[in-house]
Amino acid sequence: MGRPTKHDARGLSVEEKAKLDEIVKKRTESAQIVRRAKILLMSADGSTNIEIATKLDINRNSVRLCLKKYSESGLETALQDDSGRGRKPVITDDDKAYVKNFACQKPFALGYAQALWTMSLLQKHIRKNCVADGHPNLSNIGKSTVSIILSEAEIKPHKIRYYLEKRDPDFEMKMNDVLIVYKQIEFEFQTGAEPTDVTISYDEKPGIQAIANTAPDIQPNDRHGYVGRDYEYRRLGTVSLLAGIDLRSGEVIPLVRDSHKSSDFIDFLKILDAKYDDGIKIRIILDNHSAHISKETRAYLNGRLGRFEFVFTPKHGSWLNLIESFFGKMSRVCLRGMRVDTKEELVQRIYQYFDEVNAEPVIYRWTYKMDSEELTA
Repeated sequence: MGRPTKHDARGLSVEEKAKLDEIVKKRTESAQIVRRAKILLMSADGSTNIEIATKLDINRNSVRLCLKKYSESGLETALQDDSGRGRKPVITDDDKAYVKNFACQKPFALGYAQALWTMSLLQKHIRKNCVADGHPNLSNIGKSTVSIILSEAEIKPHKIRYYLEKRDPDFEMKMNDVLIVYKQIEFEFQTGAEPTDVTISYDEKPGIQAIANTAPDIQPNDRHGYVGRDYEYRRLGTVSLLAGIDLRSGEVIPLVRDSHKSSDFIDFLKILDAKYDDGIKIRIILDNHSAHISKETRAYLNGRLGRFEFVFTPKHGSWLNLIESFFGKMSRVCLRGMRVDTKEELVQRIYQYFDEVNAEPVIYRWTYKMDSEELTA
């Protein structure tokens, strides 16, 4: 005889045994209930859990669980499934479409404060409305099931991916004009042809912050190999950088001001006018900022007819302007982590950076879409 178990059915009454015998003999009773009745009867006769599991060809844990339920809650509980067990409702394609439909709407439009769904909020909303909307299978849907349904459809309502919409009706034409300029310069590099004008890639970088430390930095040493810096800092103001690259020489021409108004842009044009010989056309690639087309700017250009030619990038097409690459490098190499004692120091260090860059100028070349057959002069 095996060793005694913690739970058994030796306490079955005569009436309970008679009921279990009747269940075992029924042809219409479910197999699970018949099996549990046999477990209880065999245990009442003194069989061990291992002997019962072997004879009925079932897992020993199933025997233990049945007997545990009988010991703790009685005969009826031992025979029936736990609440929530049994066959789960089948989620149909219509149910999945119902879930995806909510996920593709804004929570705010459905009465919530949030701008984006969380799995918890979406689950709550589906459970609240599914029965009335004819989808009772979703009444107990879990967050993991919601996530699986959305993942299968590659829907991520909790994430934002940014894009730039082409709002300029002349986008293709303006892009074509810019790329033709790049194509012409590339042709001159390849053939050694003598240029007939100067081409400047121009833009502004506003809002460069002058930030001061409240405590000195700790330089790397043998104990720590990084710069130590106090979290606190002071804001000293901002400056705007107006800059252009000569696309043939690689020289970068800067002007640092407190603003980038029409008067500042005109001052930059005057720097270009003084820099290059008279009679040479200065062609500038730039965006459609208000300062570039203002009444003041047009008045200055009318006083220098034939000297300047503007080639405008399309709206939301700043990526077509080569100087954007330079600004990106400048942010990573020069401005990142910069701390100064005064705003004037920031201005001086920006000009110093340009002196260092121009000591060994890099010629920026555009290559993307340069071989497009759609380019027309």
